[in-house]
Amino acid sequence: MQAGILQQEHHDFEGADRTYRRVLELDPQNKFAWYNLGVIAHEDDRVADARAAYDKALKIDPAFPSALFNEALLLESSDPDRAGGLLKRVIAGNPKAATAHLRLGRIWAQKNRDDKAADEFRRAVAADPSLRSQVPEEFR
Repeated sequence: MQAGILQQEHHDFEGADRTYRRVLELDPQNKFAWYNLGVIAHEDDRVADARAAYDKALKIDPAFPSALFNEALLLESSDPDRAGGLLKRVIAGNPKAATAHLRLGRIWAQKNRDDKAADEFRRAVAADPSLRSQVPEEFR
């Protein structure tokens, strides 16, 4: 696993992909290997592959916050309802997940649910004041 992480950090994504797949041959239930395969696919704009890998990580650990969050990012534009559900699960596990609140606020704002959007934006900034600049002007 460590070799794959180092390869990924050094932008050797093909090598990291091979390493994580070898890890999975030995331990098919390794949620971190599945998650990292998802990250590599996500960075390479292979959305279907990324979702499949995140889904496998989530089957192993349904509360895995990084996989929940990254899958939500993939779904924000194509399936905002599902993305919102995933972000709510991140927040349920960590109520101070500032970026999850911010993203959920954006989803509510797109749906013209300004009351819910404002609440999520407030929670995001309360957890991480540096996010204030990312809150849409009308909600500041």
